[in-house]
Amino acid sequence: MKVVILSDTHMPKKGSVLPERFLNELDQADHIIHAGDWSTLEVYDILSAYAPVTGVQGNVEDEHIREKMPEREVITLEGFRIGIVHGHGSGKTTDRRAFDAFVDEPVDVIIFGHSHIPLLRYFKKCLLINPGSLMDKRTNPYYSFAVMNLGEGIEVRHVFFS
Repeated sequence: MKVVILSDTHMPKKGSVLPERFLNELDQADHIIHAGDWSTLEVYDILSAYAPVTGVQGNVEDEHIREKMPEREVITLEGFRIGIVHGHGSGKTTDRRAFDAFVDEPVDVIIFGHSHIPLLRYFKKCLLINPGSLMDKRTNPYYSFAVMNLGEGIEVRHVFFS
């Protein structure tokens, strides 16, 4: 199963269309996960045309997005429990806040955003994934998103582009 992961699109403030490099990856997607800071529900509509979408709200959402998206979500894909949260808040690092959001609910993977910094690492037997930002790279050299393949195991790669 191919899962395309993104976060922090901040549309239309950071751009009016999703990047072509990202859209090309969606053609074979079985599921799409968005880790918050959509800024507009149009992003959800665009993504839904490709595959089922699971997402959470970020810290810049308006009332319409907050009504539609939960603060955190747990889904099961191919037998793997996946926690999704934006990761904003105070104190601790973004990845630690994301991890702590699921401390009472065992998950195999935690997907989060907020920092715009791509991250892929294990912490206490849980795979942490931050796809970076598709639309706002800040001080990073490239924009990014992630692709996760689920089967007998978990395979994840970041896709970096200009």
